[in-house]
Amino acid sequence: MKVKTILVSQPEPTSAKSPYSRLREKHKLTVSFRPFIHVEGLTGKDVRLQKIDFNNFENIILTSRNAVDHFFRLCKEMRFNVPDSTKYFCQSEAVAYYLQKYVVYRKRKIYVGERSIKDLEATFKKFGKETYLFPTSDLLKPEIPEFLDKIKINWNRAILYRTVVSDLSDLRDVYYDILVFFSPSGIESLFKNFPDFEQNNMRIAVYGNSTTKAAEDAGLKINIKAPTPETPSMTMAIEKYIEEVNK
Repeated sequence: MKVKTILVSQPEPTSAKSPYSRLREKHKLTVSFRPFIHVEGLTGKDVRLQKIDFNNFENIILTSRNAVDHFFRLCKEMRFNVPDSTKYFCQSEAVAYYLQKYVVYRKRKIYVGERSIKDLEATFKKFGKETYLFPTSDLLKPEIPEFLDKIKINWNRAILYRTVVSDLSDLRDVYYDILVFFSPSGIESLFKNFPDFEQNNMRIAVYGNSTTKAAEDAGLKINIKAPTPETPSMTMAIEKYIEEVNK
């Protein structure tokens, strides 16, 4: 069956030059965006209940833009002035770049991993006797905590926001040729909103191993997978599939 409509379970890209725009124009598709999950910030009271005091930490570990936003939001709410001496350990260039929304980059000590936070192992050990705060959501994969424990630094997790299932009830009677997922939470949201969901002729696209496993565990048939050596991005994987079925 030919593909004409796609629903991406994420917010719409802000850039007019996003890969989805090119895909839409090239193949004359209808591409819609709808977050299947959203983030809700916790309060200062929630943070205090975790026995977290921002005054006790010299360094901050940041692995996402959400973590950046909610850390500085809570600093403001709790009237905590982040000292100029604070060091930031960022998972990627994208996170470090986003940090500039809140701090003057050239005046702060910011360390950036080339591909992941693990690239900063030597830098962590250089400041091994200092204290680290790791702002996260309520959902956290074990890889980073295991890494931080392995290198034996003094760190604490602070849950500053949580991932919540979005209300998708208005989509009950809407059909798309392809549904695109980027996280296990998206799959969970689909079935929480529609416990009786049946895939029928709908095609499922998934990004990443954990999303693939969640889709398979839910009994979904996966038609499109990314990343692969041939299709490192989701839009490339979708385009390859469309070129095969829309002949």
